[in-house]
Amino acid sequence: MKIKLLSAALGLALTAGAINANAQKSFKSGVISFPTEVRGQPADAKQYFTPDSSATVVTFGAGSFKILTAATHKYLAVILDIPVAGIKKAGVATPAELEEGMNAIPTFTYTTTTETKQISGFACTKIVAKDSKSGKTYDVWVTKDVSLPETATPFYYKGIDGFPIQYTSFSQGQEVSITVKTITGDAAPAGTFSIGKDFTVGTLADLTAGQ
Repeated sequence: MKIKLLSAALGLALTAGAINANAQKSFKSGVISFPTEVRGQPADAKQYFTPDSSATVVTFGAGSFKILTAATHKYLAVILDIPVAGIKKAGVATPAELEEGMNAIPTFTYTTTTETKQISGFACTKIVAKDSKSGKTYDVWVTKDVSLPETATPFYYKGIDGFPIQYTSFSQGQEVSITVKTITGDAAPAGTFSIGKDFTVGTLADLTAGQ
């Protein structure tokens, strides 16, 4: 009887452990890390998020740039910091620039498939995203292992059923393959969600002039 009770208790413990291991992790704020590229060169990216804001910091050989967005999608700033060139500039999008940017990104409809696989430790399902503007399709691997605020999800994948782990990103006409490596609840360094006082601030057009 004792052996049976011990076996039953052990089975319950293992079952509870399995349930806990598969339980969805919820993050109100944190950081998403993934490798990317800048003009064909490898770079490291960290996306810090809160329920209100997102700050994506991309570090490459010569320096870094940061993209700030708000949950309302009515604010976008790009901060460029290249010490070797003495560049400390920031561009804040005007309403017209915001509208132009919104018009340039894809508008997707989604079809969920039965295909699944593990990516970076996340259980993922493939969703086919079809751009209604171009007709092109993209494979997006999403997970329900985590729950994050809307600010953490790339805006063009708004409404997708899950959080994108492996997907195509879109920026200034460029498409880049992204694979998320880690998601943690780490706090953002001080000043992450702001523009430093030593930066020259203009519009996005000012920032890209001469680039």
